[in-house]
Amino acid sequence: MTPHRRIAVIGNSLPRHCGIATFTTDLERAIANSRPNVETCIVAMNDHGQTYDYPASVAFQIKDDTVEDYVRAAAFLNAGHFDLVCLQHEFGIFGGEAGGHILELLSRLNMPVVTTLHTVLAKPGAAQRAVMETYRRDIFENRRDGQQGTGVVA
Repeated sequence: MTPHRRIAVIGNSLPRHCGIATFTTDLERAIANSRPNVETCIVAMNDHGQTYDYPASVAFQIKDDTVEDYVRAAAFLNAGHFDLVCLQHEFGIFGGEAGGHILELLSRLNMPVVTTLHTVLAKPGAAQRAVMETYRRDIFENRRDGQQGTGVVA
């Protein structure tokens, strides 16, 4: 098995003030510091028209309410030949109903996705359940392109 050499982390990123931003930034730094031969970057989520003064580790930004940005992010990751994507999932950081815009990105990726679910709801609403069912069925188990699913949920 070939070791992963390019890893992208998708989520909020510092200097945005939230727990997931801290987690995403710390995760990217930990991977980069522990594996000098691995190139890492962050695909950062921008909320509600906000902009941030990101460090160089942020290679791409997505406006949460702009579907085209999710599509462009997938193209960026595929063109960059990333070996792995680490998705930091929380319904509120992605645009669309129940964060459904993230499915536009995930459905287009050519690499495995490791997902950290930062919130697991005991009683999800219908929209939240639909997003997670689509993720499970179309991304994790059976990709839309007919290939076996590549997702791992942590």
